[in-house]
Amino acid sequence: MEKRIGVVGIVIENFENASRVNEILHEHAQIIVGRMGIPYREKGVSVISLIVDGSTDEISALTGKLGKVNGVNVKSALTKK
Repeated sequence: MEKRIGVVGIVIENFENASRVNEILHEHAQIIVGRMGIPYREKGVSVISLIVDGSTDEISALTGKLGKVNGVNVKSALTKK
């Protein structure tokens, strides 16, 4: 399957579920090239940006699991090739 490079943006509004987000990211570590996390305390959220390199199925599995976590919003953008 063809690999794609992309960006995944994650906003965590419910800090109680931050450990679940980290578990999911660990499960998919093989497709994560880079990660930056910023706690935005003034707004009560944390923002994580990921650079990923994987098949569309692998990236979709990651974003799908993250999207099911309560209080977590996820968006992704992938290369066309």
